[in-house]
This record gives sequence, structure tokens and C-alpha cells, in this order.
Amino acid sequence: MVWLRLGALLLLLGVIGGAFGAHALESRLGERSLRTFETAVRYHLIHGLGLLAIGFAVRLGLPAPVDAAGWLMAGGIVLFSGSLYALALGGPRWLGPVTPLGGLCLIAAWACLAIAAFRADS
Repeated sequence: MVWLRLGALLLLLGVIGGAFGAHALESRLGERSLRTFETAVRYHLIHGLGLLAIGFAVRLGLPAPVDAAGWLMAGGIVLFSGSLYALALGGPRWLGPVTPLGGLCLIAAWACLAIAAFRADS
């Protein structure tokens, strides 16, 4: 249930972030920063849905490493989208190298979910 709850919460926050970007930031950010913020929201929402999928996979009894996929996906959202949100809003430039680490977490999460799905068929 943890992944369903966390996925739903992150989707809620992603929708709020998207609305905030579209309505409150559109006139305050430059084009590049706004695109960065929109990228953060897009990946946030996509991977929030991924957490829901992981939650359903757990409920279906998919084997390991399905829980690892959840941790990696949650961490990836925080690192990838979180660093992009901060950079778009004028955060410190040292956050730039954090973004690809979050991307690697997201890639690993999907790989773990795929492995769990293939193991379920065995």
C-alpha cells in the first residue's frame, strides 16, 4: 500500500506544481527556466504514475526487485524533479549534477520493475 499512497500523494503534488508553474510562474520566469520547471513537472507526474504501477505490482505479488523499484522511483523523483524545480527557481548551480543521478534512479526503477515482471512469468 505504501507505493499506492506515495504515488497518489506525488501525483497530487505534481498537479499542484503544474498549476503553480502555469499560473504563478509563467510571467515571472524566463523561457528557459519555465521549460526546466515544466520538464520537472512532466517527469514528476509520469513517475508518480510509475509508483502507482509499482503499488499494483506489489498487490499482484510480483517478486523482487519490485520494492527496490519503488524506492528508486521515489528517490528519482526527488532527485531529478526536485533538482530541476530548484534550478528553475534560481537554486544553486551545484544542483545541476544531481539531476542525472535522479535520472539514473528512474532508469534503474523501471529496470527493476521489468525484472520483477519477467520473474513473475517464470
